[in-house]
Amino acid sequence: MANNKRKQGDGTLRQRVDGRWEGRIVVGYDDKGDPKTKSVTAKTKFECEEKLTALKETLGRVAEKMKPDMPFGDWMDFWYQNFCKPALRETTKASYETLIYQHIIPSIGHIPLNKLAQNDLQQFYARLKKGGRLQYADLLGKELSDRMVRSCHARIRSALEKAIIEKLITRDPSTGCKLPPKKSREMKVLTSKEIGRFLARAKEEGYYEMFLLELSTGMRRGELLGLKWSDLNLTSGVLKISRQVVAAGSEIIVQSPKTKTSTRAIVLPPYMLELLSEMKKNKTCEWIFPSPVNIGEPRNPSALYKRFQLLLERSGCKKIRFHDLRHTFATHATQGGVDPKTLAGILGHTNASFTLDTYTHVTSDMQKSASAVVGNMLKNI
Repeated sequence: MANNKRKQGDGTLRQRVDGRWEGRIVVGYDDKGDPKTKSVTAKTKFECEEKLTALKETLGRVAEKMKPDMPFGDWMDFWYQNFCKPALRETTKASYETLIYQHIIPSIGHIPLNKLAQNDLQQFYARLKKGGRLQYADLLGKELSDRMVRSCHARIRSALEKAIIEKLITRDPSTGCKLPPKKSREMKVLTSKEIGRFLARAKEEGYYEMFLLELSTGMRRGELLGLKWSDLNLTSGVLKISRQVVAAGSEIIVQSPKTKTSTRAIVLPPYMLELLSEMKKNKTCEWIFPSPVNIGEPRNPSALYKRFQLLLERSGCKKIRFHDLRHTFATHATQGGVDPKTLAGILGHTNASFTLDTYTHVTSDMQKSASAVVGNMLKNI
């Protein structure tokens, strides 16, 4: 009888319930002594064996390079490719890769991992802040935003913490670095008059229904573009939000919403249902707001943003981000008396406390008004 048992170190092969083959190899052990593994899958046993062999060769080459004095850039690349990238969304990958391969590695990637000092990082952050902008420097200036500097630090710190776990270094040189202060992005809201002018212009240019729905629900841009006719129940008035459209470079990607709570169902107002009902009679594909260029595909988020900015300019409204339409909806809803818990459900927030914190300025004004009403009432008793 043939002996099918694989030698120790060769890994294991098994056929899964779905018929595919899986190969698995131990790559190390955690602090508790439990094995850490990597795996490959294939349709056939032969193909799976080939993939497993290739994985072993790759891991062998990597193990030779994984030393305390390896260049910090090599470690950043290994950390990203193996510990981060597989779990990231496409849009998040793009932002990580910009920071790692365009900022971090070119500047401090040559320094040995075990020689990287806090002063190296502090000087790097100072250079980033002063002249780190790579795009639109002529228009916006060479200075990089505080948020980008802090993001670079966050990626570096995560990589160094993993290096400590892997016993490549004993301390984290990023601890104690002075960083630019964390600032919240300024929230801008359209006034009622601005909303009127904006929607009037949107109607002239064929974007009325889209932006009216946005201002009626506060959806994220990607969620708005990810809507299909199958998500809408014209009888109950319920609209399901279960996907979003995002741009990753030149590619348009349809993916699940930002968080678990972002997958939600909201009830549309009657005027919106009437408009959508009329739109559905002339639908050309499954998407509610399809691309006007690529028939049958969702609209490009970047193209919509450019059109949005044109509409703002042509209607005489202040310049705001697309996300500020979400804030506009939430602010007017709060002022109109919608309670935080209900609003959190509509917006897809994790909890009502986050909604309250975000729109503190509105609730503060409402409290002042309430106090004045009660005060006037008591004064006249």
